[in-house]
Amino acid sequence: MQGLPLERQRIGLDTNVFIYFLEDHPRYGTWCASLLDLIERGRNPAVTSTVTLLELLVQPYRDQKDELVQKIFALTSTYPKLEWVPVTMNLADRAAELRARYRLSTPDTIQLATAITHKAARFYGNDRGLRKVKEIECVIVEDLI
Repeated sequence: MQGLPLERQRIGLDTNVFIYFLEDHPRYGTWCASLLDLIERGRNPAVTSTVTLLELLVQPYRDQKDELVQKIFALTSTYPKLEWVPVTMNLADRAAELRARYRLSTPDTIQLATAITHKAARFYGNDRGLRKVKEIECVIVEDLI
């Protein structure tokens, strides 16, 4: 599939990759499933911020969908090569620099700072604003499908 990382290439993931997979998005779901499968099989190490978990859980909690909450926790704990990184002072500082430079949202810059700081070669997301970022190769899912 187009846009998948090279074997053993460390990648960063934005929340929408998980959302498209969980919701089996009609356009992006299959591609995101392929990407997550590479991580699950140990072919590619990946990194994401704990902000991803926060963003994934908001709607299920709002809708009181306890089964979906459990499914999300199960999903997020079954990827041995997926590193969940908490927001630290250093990451917040780096995210602030990126937010000032590119005028992206706070969650997006936290995700980017996480990927950059943890030496990811690519960052996968679906925000068009990521095209401006120079510090890491950003792969826009929409551009691949």
